[in-house]
Amino acid sequence: MIPFFAYPPEVKTIIYTTNSIESLHMRLRKIVKNRGHFPSDEVATELLFLALRNIEKDWKMPQRTWKQADNQFAIMFGERFTNAIN
Repeated sequence: MIPFFAYPPEVKTIIYTTNSIESLHMRLRKIVKNRGHFPSDEVATELLFLALRNIEKDWKMPQRTWKQADNQFAIMFGERFTNAIN
């Protein structure tokens, strides 16, 4: 937890945005729960893939502070961050 406080506010905001992750998990759990049982793992995987494809259509706006956090990551991690993007 201590390293978290060392980050600038822009980075902390990006790291701590769990609402969208919780929303995604809730929607996937709802789909699996409503379906009940699956004849195989492949069927479950396909259902989750199709659900994610439909959920992705609702993702319109990126995090407002992502550009500032992106700049902070580039400053803090330098070469490691820019190589990971490319």
